[in-house]
Amino acid sequence: MHKIILPILFSALSPLMAQQAVGWQAGAADVDITPAYPVRLSGYRSRTTEHEKVAQRLHANALALQWQDDAPAVIVTVDNFGVPAAVRAEVLKRLAAGGKTIADERFALHSSHTHCAPMLKGVLPYQFAADLPADQQQQVERYTEELTVSIVKLIGAALGKMEAAQLDWSVGKVFFAFNRRLKTAAGIQNAQNFSGPVDRALPVLRVRSADGKKLIATHASYACQCSTLEINEIHGDWAGLAHEEMGLRFPGSVCLIAIGCGGDQTPSPQRDIRFAIEHGVSVAKEIVRLINRPMQAISGPLNCANKEVMLPFEKLPTMAEWKAKAADKNPAVAYHAAKQLALLERGEKIAPALPYTIQVWNYDDDLLTINLPGEVVVDYSLRFKKEFDSVRTWVNGYTNDVPCYIPSQRVWDEGGFEGGDGMIYFDCPTRFASGIETIIASAVRQLVPQEFITRRMQNPPPPLADESKK
Repeated sequence: MHKIILPILFSALSPLMAQQAVGWQAGAADVDITPAYPVRLSGYRSRTTEHEKVAQRLHANALALQWQDDAPAVIVTVDNFGVPAAVRAEVLKRLAAGGKTIADERFALHSSHTHCAPMLKGVLPYQFAADLPADQQQQVERYTEELTVSIVKLIGAALGKMEAAQLDWSVGKVFFAFNRRLKTAAGIQNAQNFSGPVDRALPVLRVRSADGKKLIATHASYACQCSTLEINEIHGDWAGLAHEEMGLRFPGSVCLIAIGCGGDQTPSPQRDIRFAIEHGVSVAKEIVRLINRPMQAISGPLNCANKEVMLPFEKLPTMAEWKAKAADKNPAVAYHAAKQLALLERGEKIAPALPYTIQVWNYDDDLLTINLPGEVVVDYSLRFKKEFDSVRTWVNGYTNDVPCYIPSQRVWDEGGFEGGDGMIYFDCPTRFASGIETIIASAVRQLVPQEFITRRMQNPPPPLADESKK
């Protein structure tokens, strides 16, 4: 355990704030999801064996929220590369069977995207350019089932702890994320691009008991891949370390760490545990700083909406083209093509588009959250903060599913790994067709209340934090 001394002050409500009417109920829970057996890890194709040891315990966390007599909503964060839509759907199904129905649009499941967590069935299935041995595949499926059970129990525990609560939020800033798409004469390289777009905002939700004396939960997200480490060991990376640090400072409170639109953002420096600790502690320190300062109160109701759109792929290769790709010298290209050929030879069809479900929540007119599936590049969060009221908009990626990279039009035009080359490691036939940013943005705009559109010009973004000039 990495103990770093942080301020542990926690400001209670002022007498004036304490007199405010309380309409919220909230409950939070934490569960250890570390496997007790060897399992392949997801995120790096260079690994060839099951994990070697547990360097840090993994967790899933839940926050249940309810405004007055409305239906409850649940936020879950999971230390994993990506929890698939199939697991999310199964969780909702089992909750309903147990009498704890959560509406689909009122369930936000965030993956921390650590590259040091167990592989899950259906996520990044082609990363190793080979089928897993049968015994290793069995362990992946075993862990997928155990995680599903754990999330169901976790949500039940959070719902069972509901109490009167107050919600507020603020935005800080941390600095370890850098754009990783560097333009060179040879094309886009995976290297630090100091002039590339970034979003270093750290939005933080604080949930306290009605009297303000108890910290129930904190929830934050940051637009950066959770990929500091490349070890073949179980570890939560910077997000897991931020969660751990908050647990040390506020025992009994639950900290939920999610990822913003960080598909093309990487932590820097990296590849050493000391850097992961530094990044995690920087997030925790900023959370602590914010929750000890005045924050913006959040009222209800909490309105939640989903909209599914189809993101079309480029023209699919012909049978002859798939056969040529299957003979490619690049093992990843060949394996991916062989899988597509096998599907066609079984008489099945290759899907021409990806189903993509966009989720928008608004806490009355106090806060807008936009949840997007996949490894979403930073352009989306920057765009939506410009289109909508920037001081009240919070954008997350890696939510409810992680099917592949989601490039903006700029990234698609530039190409590179996030622009399309990385698709061969996911269960996608080819890169997207041009124009998916327009499809996504149009759907988001349909879901966002007009209030957040008409007031955007009235609220120019303020400095994010006192430390913004450092």
